Amino acid sequence: MNLVGQMMYMPLLLSSLLQQAARHTGSVEIVSRRVEGDIHRYTYRDCHARSMQLANALTSRGIVAGDRVGTLAWNGYRHMELYYGVAGIGAVCHTINPRLFPEQIAYIINHARDRLVCFDMSFAPLIEQIAHLCPQVETWMMLCGEAALPPSFAVPLESYESFIDGQPQHFVWPQFDELQAAVLCYTSGTTGNPKGVLYSHRSLTLMAYASVSPDALCLSACDVVSPVVPMFHVNAWGLPFSAPMVGAKLVLPGPKLDGESLCTLFEQEGVTVSAGVPTIWLGLVDYMRRTGKRNPLFKRAIVGGAACPPQLATSMRECGIDTIHAWGMTELSPLGTVCSPSPGYASKCADEQARIDAKQGRAIAGIDLKIVGSGGEELPWDGKSAGDLMARGHWVLDRYYGVDQSPLEDGWFPTGDVATIDADGYMQITDRSKDVIKSGGEWISSIELENVAMSHPEIAMAACIACEHPKWDERPLLIAVRRPDSALTAAELLAFYDGKVAKWWIPNDVIFVSELPLTATGKLQKLTLRQRFGKHYVEGSAPSA
Repeated sequence: MNLVGQMMYMPLLLSSLLQQAARHTGSVEIVSRRVEGDIHRYTYRDCHARSMQLANALTSRGIVAGDRVGTLAWNGYRHMELYYGVAGIGAVCHTINPRLFPEQIAYIINHARDRLVCFDMSFAPLIEQIAHLCPQVETWMMLCGEAALPPSFAVPLESYESFIDGQPQHFVWPQFDELQAAVLCYTSGTTGNPKGVLYSHRSLTLMAYASVSPDALCLSACDVVSPVVPMFHVNAWGLPFSAPMVGAKLVLPGPKLDGESLCTLFEQEGVTVSAGVPTIWLGLVDYMRRTGKRNPLFKRAIVGGAACPPQLATSMRECGIDTIHAWGMTELSPLGTVCSPSPGYASKCADEQARIDAKQGRAIAGIDLKIVGSGGEELPWDGKSAGDLMARGHWVLDRYYGVDQSPLEDGWFPTGDVATIDADGYMQITDRSKDVIKSGGEWISSIELENVAMSHPEIAMAACIACEHPKWDERPLLIAVRRPDSALTAAELLAFYDGKVAKWWIPNDVIFVSELPLTATGKLQKLTLRQRFGKHYVEGSAPSA
């Protein structure tokens, strides 16, 4: 006979996180740099009160549990209120990436069947472009006051401030099944249409609990947290949930993410930890190195979305900032691993520590990983055997929104990454399965070749792709952006690889470009590069080696 524990049961709901922050750390600030250009300040207590006003307004408008409310917004206090006010009543907050193609944005609004779409003023031209493609949207709402609404617009508009104005600042958050949907986020859709990932209250709350632990993001009430990663990109990696959980001051940077703007904001607000993709940190470090500015309080930069080039980590360390590798995916809500120290790390030499720091890290509590070979067999954790990375856990996707068939294989999610795992559990991505280069039947890691290029002092950015080759099937081609005023030649850059990788790994050629294409989430868009340069070697414009 089973014996049931005699403990209280309280469903894991997102509303409880903000309620906790308002009740126990209510005077802690949320600071936002607004689209309007000024700085907005209020507290967790104020955020909770306005989120309850929003909940009352949504309920009076007829938004009910399960309805989708879309957002096209930067990181700011109104977006934060939408996170909690929408999910808190049992509806679904559908965060939309405004950097997608307009046709993709219209597709996901229609696919999600959003009833209401809220957007920042800066996205008004985009809304005018797509609104006629989204006939099921009942209300288009600009995140501003009534006076800021444009005098004429393609569709009727409402003001967010007018929508919540006059609503009671008290709302009894409903209690419902923690498995109920809370947030909907679509993949960036680099191939085909974007796919929806529907997070539950339970999955997001559990990830928030796990993410604040010392071996994960190590957040506390003493931190000042600034998510530079957008709130439309996998919930800003969960920081709008984990910061209130611990009562940390939250600094939301809005649309200005250049190096100077971030450096000034971080210094002004005392930011201690932030999170973003490598391109963000490249901009910050370049600005700090040019100006000599340093911020003694900003100590930790969480790097995800793409591997952090070793040279970038070195540059940030020279600026007094530790980089912390993390890995995840939209399908993992997104946090899967964090590169935190293991027992014995402190006793290792500097070179060994650097090799560990370059890895994506260890699975955080609640996530399990394995690597498998081409036949599905599990590979050893020896740091050398590379295979397809599989994941499972409390906040890992089971199936995509609106799709009946699950992508799981024997209960594991295939991530699409190729990785190794060492004996201490440190996972390292060696490539995306679609980006790995197969030359003469042997595998070459494009990431490793990119890291070497990025360590050259005259290279700003680099990408390596598989390029068709008449003899070797595929050969690596390096596409690079030189730093300003650099006259570096292809021969000089290729010579830089000597002694750093096997000779047969060295790319056959280099193409210099003014900029590299990035995806909507700031990652290298290698599909575009393959389409443009994929036949470089077979068209007779490069050495055949």
